[in-house]
Amino acid sequence: MDFDLVLRNVRLPESKPDQPTTDIGVKDGRIAALAPNLGGSAKDEVQGGGRLVCSGFVDTHIHLDKACILGRCEHTTKRNPHLAMERVSAVKHTFTVEDVIERASATIEKCISHGTTRMRTHCEVDPKVGLRGFEGVKALIDKYKWAIDLEVCVMPQEGLTNNPGTDELMIAALKNGATVVGAAPSYDSDSSAQVRRIFEMAREFDIDIDMHVDSGATAEHLDTLLVCDLTEKYKRGGRVAVGHVGKLATMPGPALDNVAKRMADAGVAATVLTATDLYLGGRHTDHNVPRNVVDLNRLTELGVTCSIGSNNILNPFTPFGDGQLLRQINMHAIVTQRGNDDDVRALWNMGTSSAAKVMRKDDYGIKVGGPADLVVLDAPDPIMALRTTAPVLAAFKRGRRTVTREPVRLHRP
Repeated sequence: MDFDLVLRNVRLPESKPDQPTTDIGVKDGRIAALAPNLGGSAKDEVQGGGRLVCSGFVDTHIHLDKACILGRCEHTTKRNPHLAMERVSAVKHTFTVEDVIERASATIEKCISHGTTRMRTHCEVDPKVGLRGFEGVKALIDKYKWAIDLEVCVMPQEGLTNNPGTDELMIAALKNGATVVGAAPSYDSDSSAQVRRIFEMAREFDIDIDMHVDSGATAEHLDTLLVCDLTEKYKRGGRVAVGHVGKLATMPGPALDNVAKRMADAGVAATVLTATDLYLGGRHTDHNVPRNVVDLNRLTELGVTCSIGSNNILNPFTPFGDGQLLRQINMHAIVTQRGNDDDVRALWNMGTSSAAKVMRKDDYGIKVGGPADLVVLDAPDPIMALRTTAPVLAAFKRGRRTVTREPVRLHRP
């Protein structure tokens, strides 16, 4: 067979150390063959040198609309409160569609360069910003389809039931290209009412739900439990995710396990935003500061589908970040003290196959007939890739090269 592209001598994520390397043949944007020493000709051949190839990283939770605004936000010397939402809110009036496109483009290109091939971006609408953020991010769907599949989750960051005009803007965005609906009930005067209204929108438009819930220092009130109840009531298991859920990290083991089992039974997925959760959490105390990051390995062991996302980049919620999702997963492993091979492998999945499951991407994975979305990492296997935050050396979207990064070279005397 003649191929458009062949990746030679590579290792797949599930390859055993004693297995030989394989070749991946690509034709018309899809994987056409998987076998050692593929014959036939190819327009382009890439030598993998025994390196890992995966289907690319899946970032289930990022905010492109408010990325890279740190320089225009008021800086604060106070550690507590962080006032991240208020500091962003104060500059929303400066957002234009063109401004959002410029900042979001710079951010998404960093993510692409680090191997992200699929992404769900959360986007705020409210009377302050109108639909400008949404329109700017929506423009990226076509602009970057050569490298990444992008879907938009629209959300009310500053309240819904207590913020007149926001509901109408949410509906307008859902009628004009948003394909997921989100929430931030902690900023609403009636958190339960917001959660219920979001489920109404999801049912009206037959779309998935992805909420920001349960950030805080105690677990006395958990919106996650209401989310589970409504997911079961409306039979939406597998179509609902909750993000952050830092309150779960404050719970004793048996209580946490009960919530995890409830989530697993209802079909509610969990996403942790490691950098943001670490940066914002634990500010109620000046010593023995808690990590504010729930142990996703524990949730996974109890049947919860989990992912790890980038969330905010270079804004008051997270004044750091370079779009490298693997760095977020590595950070999660360190802070939750998960270091054995099985745990590390499970965490790898939270940026790849499990993350794809959160977004219901059934075509994810390296298989004959699947899309040729392929990423080459400078590591032999997923475990070492995560342990070392291995750089991406090449990426392909539907068989077309999108990223090249040369391996580092030492110039010895």
